[in-house]
Amino acid sequence: MSAARRLRMAAWAAGVGGSLAAAYLGLVTGAVPVDVGVGRRTRPLGPQTVDIAAPRETVFDVVARPYLGRTPRAMREKLNVLERGSDMVLAEHYTPIADGRLKAVTVESVRFARPERIDFRLVRGPVPHVTESFVLSETTTATRLVYEGELGTDLWRLGQWWGTAVAARWEATVAASLASVKAEAERLAASRR
Repeated sequence: MSAARRLRMAAWAAGVGGSLAAAYLGLVTGAVPVDVGVGRRTRPLGPQTVDIAAPRETVFDVVARPYLGRTPRAMREKLNVLERGSDMVLAEHYTPIADGRLKAVTVESVRFARPERIDFRLVRGPVPHVTESFVLSETTTATRLVYEGELGTDLWRLGQWWGTAVAARWEATVAASLASVKAEAERLAASRR
């Protein structure tokens, strides 16, 4: 094989490798979503249940305040509200990935039905379809927050594999958010007693 041919093959391989790396980064960060509508497979998210020692209104307010009011400075690295209405917002959510070297960006509509429900619908992200809900109910001693959702991917088994990878990270992020909501709602409830 001639030196020129080896050089062309090396350049071609580098181009293909670079293109695949760019496509992967675009997919992971949500910058290049794949929504081809072919071979759609869905899987459940959750349920995750958290009992919170605080009134339901307090729990609802803790979740809704950064969206419907002014986003606290501490949350600006995680949330940017693009459009705000009285009961619905369009918001960007930022999730660190690759040990914090990259940031996944999702855009979601968030609808509020005070005091019992908050619904999320993915507009743009690493998968073409996600719907989620936080349902708040009162128990005799606490507020029960139940998280459930559905995640959908395209391209049959390849999409199913990708959905499994995304769902694991997605649910871990939700679990961390629920722990934060629980801590803040219980702190507020204790300070009001």
